[in-house]
Amino acid sequence: MKHPDNIKKVSALSPDYIGFIFYKKSPRYLTQIPENIPEGIKKTGVFVNEEYDQILDKVGLFNLQAVQLHGEESVELCKNLKHQNLEVIKAFSIDDDIDFEKIHSYQKVTDYFLFDTKGKNYGGNGQTFNWEILQRYSLDHPFILSGGIGLENSEKIKKINNSSLPLAGIDLNSKFEIAPGLKDIQKLKKMKESLL
Repeated sequence: MKHPDNIKKVSALSPDYIGFIFYKKSPRYLTQIPENIPEGIKKTGVFVNEEYDQILDKVGLFNLQAVQLHGEESVELCKNLKHQNLEVIKAFSIDDDIDFEKIHSYQKVTDYFLFDTKGKNYGGNGQTFNWEILQRYSLDHPFILSGGIGLENSEKIKKINNSSLPLAGIDLNSKFEIAPGLKDIQKLKKMKESLL
């Protein structure tokens, strides 16, 4: 999210989180966050391979409640951020070769995993991965589903939510945008209604 009026309209839909991207190579990169985001919506900073001190600077400057880490961040970095009373969401790029056991060590130092589609970019690829791969996920750590999710995926999302998988939420981004960082409010409303 980048535009104050658009952020206000999205906030009116009461999402659990609103993400702000602090990765300079992203078209959604921003340097300022509006101050009037309602309580109850977690302001989330999205970072890619950022230094610990730089993350904390943004946390303090913008009163972030959560961080979403989209690079090759270490278990140690996640642990240090957890000690700052932050919610920590660690993103992992998913393809057919994913070995979920290799992310086991991140369970104790994160609140959620985020599963995104593996591509040439850190996030923002706009493609869904093969969700059948999730049947191989045997950890009980809750995850957020990401990667090219659109209105057409609502029924599949409901099926996953009604399964034994620990789905905690979905990350709505590129398919709900008019332009990078500018959300289509009507599409978001439709998605919210379709998942109820």
